[in-house]
Amino acid sequence: MNNPISRREAIRRATLGVAGLSFANTLAFRSWAATPATQTTGKAKSVIQIWMWGGPPHLDTFDPKPEAGNDYAGPLKAIETNVKGIRICELLPLLAKQADKYCLIRSMTHGNNGHETAAYMVQTGRKAGERDIYPCMGAVVSLFKGYDAGYKELIPPYIVLTQPQGRFPEQGFLPARYKPFATGGDPNAQRFLVEGIVAQGITEQQQKERRDLLTCLNTLEHTLPDNPSLAALAKSQDDAYDMILGDGAKVFDLSTEKNEVRDNYGRTTFGQSCLMARRLVEKGVPYVTINYGGWDTHKDNFQTMRRKLPELDKGLSTLLQELYDRGLLQTTIVCAYGEFGRTPKIDWQPPWNGGRGHYGKVFSVFLAGGGFKGGQVVGSSDAKGENVQERPVYPQDLIGSIYTQLGIDLNAKLPHPLGVDARVLPAASEGIGAAGLLKEIMT
Repeated sequence: MNNPISRREAIRRATLGVAGLSFANTLAFRSWAATPATQTTGKAKSVIQIWMWGGPPHLDTFDPKPEAGNDYAGPLKAIETNVKGIRICELLPLLAKQADKYCLIRSMTHGNNGHETAAYMVQTGRKAGERDIYPCMGAVVSLFKGYDAGYKELIPPYIVLTQPQGRFPEQGFLPARYKPFATGGDPNAQRFLVEGIVAQGITEQQQKERRDLLTCLNTLEHTLPDNPSLAALAKSQDDAYDMILGDGAKVFDLSTEKNEVRDNYGRTTFGQSCLMARRLVEKGVPYVTINYGGWDTHKDNFQTMRRKLPELDKGLSTLLQELYDRGLLQTTIVCAYGEFGRTPKIDWQPPWNGGRGHYGKVFSVFLAGGGFKGGQVVGSSDAKGENVQERPVYPQDLIGSIYTQLGIDLNAKLPHPLGVDARVLPAASEGIGAAGLLKEIMT
């Protein structure tokens, strides 16, 4: 008959078994997540992506066509900017004063009109419907500029304000560690994230007392104080608490900003997200996405534009100015666009009442900072904004240009779980078009 073992020994053996499995998984992960190829320095250090999901109308934002007539231009007028020859929508007067700081791509194209498929193409530079789901830009930047590249901040290297995009898994086939950290909440609320526990009726002192009690009850940690797996778990818990209550949470506390600054951004979810994005790149976060919805204007397009464009104007113009004043614009790429544009011809019939549908044949992109020249226009659409007239720009052209400014090798390998030879971007012959990088606006 076998000798019985004590409860303490049973716990020890069970824990070591779990630790062994964890260690095996760690080794497998390390062999999978190969060290990224050596990268050049690059002109840019961070990206702020304003993802206008739903698809903003190019004719009502950055490519107005007032001469096309009411069925295309609608009631909104075009205004001059501080760069001669560049006009944008009249509802963007603050951005019109800063056209020297940004460039406009007016010939973006991929021809796809589905939200999910178009979003995937624009976010990855890949064709939709292929076998693998590739990582989006934020995940790729997190791989090459995040923890694997020496990033040491507690704040994750890929942040989404405030909800995930949700059209496809942003990390693609990469491990879960490359998923974005979605903050949730509303940065325009009186208390956001840092004090969210208080809003749920739990004070910081109560949270600390609960944590201390949990530590006292953690008999495994006391029993096996030198176990590496338990030590790693404790470190993860410490980091999580620091993100909620410690130094890591301070970057999310907008109450430290002057009221005047917050007012300049606009007291809206979008405006305060722009302010939060500025604080995050100041902290060294490589990739921030502001998930800015509400642009799917099949109905009542112009009522929506009269509400959303002043909000966009206030937040984005203040973000540009603050980045410029703080010496951050030259190292921070700011881009704003959606998965496609909207139909140039307006549907005035009920129930659409001046709506615009999905349109992937041609649309616009706002691009600033990080080594891209301001005061420039790349490409053009035709007189009614229905087709590319000159210099088509495809998703991989834009993405490849952003990666290049960040110093990411476009031919570098991505770690694939099945050992597939996966690269940062497809070869021109395998991608969507082959117009090439935006060298005319890259310094």
